[in-house]
Amino acid sequence: MGKITFFDRLGEILDRVMSFTVGSLTLGKLFSALLLLAVCLTGVKILMRMVDRLLQKGDIPKTLHTFIRSAAKVILLLLTFLLVAERLDIDVTSLITVMGVAGLAVSLALQDALSKLVGGMMLLAAKPFVVGDFIDAGANSGTVREIGLVYTCLATVDNKIVYLPNNDIASSRVINYSAQDKRRVDIIVSASYGDDCEKVKQALREVLDRVPGILSEPEPFVAVSSYGESAIQYVVRAWTSTDDYWDVYFAITEQTRPAFLKHGIEMTYNHLNVHVKQD
Repeated sequence: MGKITFFDRLGEILDRVMSFTVGSLTLGKLFSALLLLAVCLTGVKILMRMVDRLLQKGDIPKTLHTFIRSAAKVILLLLTFLLVAERLDIDVTSLITVMGVAGLAVSLALQDALSKLVGGMMLLAAKPFVVGDFIDAGANSGTVREIGLVYTCLATVDNKIVYLPNNDIASSRVINYSAQDKRRVDIIVSASYGDDCEKVKQALREVLDRVPGILSEPEPFVAVSSYGESAIQYVVRAWTSTDDYWDVYFAITEQTRPAFLKHGIEMTYNHLNVHVKQD
């Protein structure tokens, strides 16, 4: 017989260890699964670093960074779990079925919260408005203070803080008054049928000339818009910067009455004239 060396003994011990089984699980499979787990976890770290770099370089709102990073990590860890389970001869199909049923139950229980979350992601991706914009969202108006994944915070003109669910905003009509740097002021003014139209328009042009903040291009516009039951309607249109909109609007409105009084123009109101005809 040949001499048995240390390495022969070591090989024999390793063969016995690797062939040792617990049920259908061998130490060889366990070692292989642990090695696969280590490789997968290293790959997860590398891929997460790549995700972080893409988020920093991409034009993605910072509010979404945490959500995207968490979602990517969960997906990668879930794939790691399935790969390791398959290496251990665990029925992956059954696991996927169980996780699908559990996911369905969770989604049904959190349906409202998930709807708000999806609405927030849509708003952050589409960017119909940003923080600082003044908007109309359904029946609510205000300046956007914060855009979260679930709620959007508005500060109203009377300094109230309103939190709107993002799914409500995503499904409603949104008007962004701050999206453009210029806005048009439209005001309707009434004057008596007894006043000459050119005199009324001249008085309104004088008002526009005195109000600061009105842009020369596009040129301000005054015209007869309609003939009402008790008065002639005139439309006044003037362009101004978005920041000066309300100052110009109120200035035109306030200075119209003094201008009419100066020119002897009657500002009418709804009334009924009764003419009695005697035979």
